[in-house]
Amino acid sequence: MAKVTSKLQVTMPKALAERYHIEPGDEIKWEAAGDVIRVVPPRAKPAGDLATRLKIFDQATARQRIREHAKPLTVATDRGWTREELYDRGRPR
Repeated sequence: MAKVTSKLQVTMPKALAERYHIEPGDEIKWEAAGDVIRVVPPRAKPAGDLATRLKIFDQATARQRIREHAKPLTVATDRGWTREELYDRGRPR
């Protein structure tokens, strides 16, 4: 638990700062939420410059395409019911 100083300052636990990527100089938001105070961390910072982020995105897209082609989507043929039955179920005839 943190203590409030005479200047109304609070020290954030290091584990929380690391978990939410809060660094010295970052601005955090304080919000009243009923009987509690919510501390909202800054938005996550992008990893690297634009070229690096695009490279990471392209790699992830390529991995997803490989996964999609490795196991093609199969259509169920005999599941014991039809799509039409779903829309009529529970309605008076």
